[in-house]
Amino acid sequence: MFAKVKLALSRLRGAGEQLPYLPRALALVWTAARQWTLAWIVLLVVQGLLPGLSVSLTRVLVDSLVAGLGSGATRETLQPTLVLVALLAGILLLGELLRSLSGWIRTTQSELVRDYVSGLIHEKAAVLDLAFYDSPDYYDTLYRARIDAQSKPVALLESVGSLVQNTITLAVMAAVLLPYGVWLPLVLLLSTLPAFYVVLDYTVRQYQWRLRTTAGERRSWYYDYLLTARESAAELRLFGLSGHFRAAFQELRQRLRLERARLARDQGLAELAAGGLALLVTGLAMAWMVWRAVQGQATLGDLALFYQAFNQGQRLMRSLLESAGQIYSNILFLGNLFDFLRLQPEIVDPAQPAPLRPLLQGGIRFEGVTFRYPGSERPALQDFTLAIPAGQIVAIVGANGAGKSTLVKLLCRFYDPDQGCVALDGLDLRQLPLETLRRRITVLFQEPVRYNHTVAENIALGDLPAGPAMDDIEAAARAAGADGLIGRLPQGYQTWLGRWFKGGTDLSVGEWQRVSLARAFLRQAQIVVLDEPTSAMDSWAENDWMDRFRQLVAGRTALIITHRFTTAMRADVIHVMEDGRVVESGSHQQLLAQNGRYAQSWRAQVQAHAQVLK
Repeated sequence: MFAKVKLALSRLRGAGEQLPYLPRALALVWTAARQWTLAWIVLLVVQGLLPGLSVSLTRVLVDSLVAGLGSGATRETLQPTLVLVALLAGILLLGELLRSLSGWIRTTQSELVRDYVSGLIHEKAAVLDLAFYDSPDYYDTLYRARIDAQSKPVALLESVGSLVQNTITLAVMAAVLLPYGVWLPLVLLLSTLPAFYVVLDYTVRQYQWRLRTTAGERRSWYYDYLLTARESAAELRLFGLSGHFRAAFQELRQRLRLERARLARDQGLAELAAGGLALLVTGLAMAWMVWRAVQGQATLGDLALFYQAFNQGQRLMRSLLESAGQIYSNILFLGNLFDFLRLQPEIVDPAQPAPLRPLLQGGIRFEGVTFRYPGSERPALQDFTLAIPAGQIVAIVGANGAGKSTLVKLLCRFYDPDQGCVALDGLDLRQLPLETLRRRITVLFQEPVRYNHTVAENIALGDLPAGPAMDDIEAAARAAGADGLIGRLPQGYQTWLGRWFKGGTDLSVGEWQRVSLARAFLRQAQIVVLDEPTSAMDSWAENDWMDRFRQLVAGRTALIITHRFTTAMRADVIHVMEDGRVVESGSHQQLLAQNGRYAQSWRAQVQAHAQVLK
């Protein structure tokens, strides 16, 4: 018993620790829907007063009816009663009208709050470092924030509204009951405390369960995605994997479902016991009032008023305490949202930015760079040094995991190196404003995004701030060699791409890559970075594109990361990477003459290509 009391006190202390979230949550609602919230508050006050007025009129109505019937039930004697009936009916009708109006206001208000909170999440997610996406803990936090953002602000609104309205009504009911005994409001409170404890206790249990099962919930969502997504549909059918993932989904969902059901069962039993105690108190109070009526100390009107006031008072008290528990529950879960919004990026603008010349003159330099991805013990780059002169085309080749794509992420300052620095024209990237730096760079990423928009929009996304004209979009498409495939599409540049929405046209992997290349070329940046730009092109398309590439990047600095030596051979300088270091450098011919790793791999690629042609 002592252990249970101690646990209860511990949970109450935990509730107190969450209370600071309440004003922040209410401020969030106020910011999102100020005018609607004012209207909602006015309606709450009026709706809170109406039940007390209705109960008071019931007493007068019953006593008037008894007096009228005792005087012979004539038209004249019953007329005051009929007026009271009409007045009571008017109050009930007004209550229904206000309830409908409140529903409309609450719906509009909740939609505004939901959209506002989603906007906060999107804004925060857009500025957080890429390092956050390397952490499973971040995904758990984001998942809980997104789930709670859809429902908890609105639920908090409902709970606060119920608390305010019930408090007003309860105050009126207490005033009605006081003439019958000052102890009655205290009895009401004591009879509902067990229900409040049950709400608080199981709120904490559900919250702890949510924290414990977040990873499982995300995994079940992942299985659901695999079973329904287009990207995985072909492999699931070819390798017969759907049964495996269905079984994994059902097993995980069964475990989560049974745990949730046990919680609900235990809560239901606890609520039944608390409700039985409240019902016993109601019966005893009514028996006391009936005894008073028998003794002639109360009228039938008093009995009717007492029954309604005490019964409604007890229900309101229970509802009020439950609302308080639900407020705590919603604040508890909204803590997940506030935890997410508290996250701060480490990749930020410098306090005193250094000026950067309009044109790149010295070039790019990686100086003694050592870098590990978050959570990894193996360095992606180790004491890495490399100079990329301005105006040159430089190719980086090497096996998977050699650190080639890491160079792109550091150059764009998605990450900062653990040691050393990356510099433009001798300026450490950490000295430059992020927007200024990234406006100087255009990138074709190894896995570019396939936007489900029109072709023109897909390309225009490469430089939205510039507001590209159609001529600019078409020029970028020609530079990427995408104009031919676009001309064959049903509506040309206005063709909707992708299969997510009705009427969309899907492209092959190589065609998507051409569109992504056009998006990269649209931005007339000083630095052009292409990560595997020809990986999805056939040999003829690769030769055609590479023949024009030097003209496309004339006067700019280009960095090409590729596995294809037929692409790399067109560069001014080729660097061969292995285990996070440069092991060979030179032109294509120079590297062949060195007869090192590059030459060996070149001969292997040539022989493999020759075998294919046979």
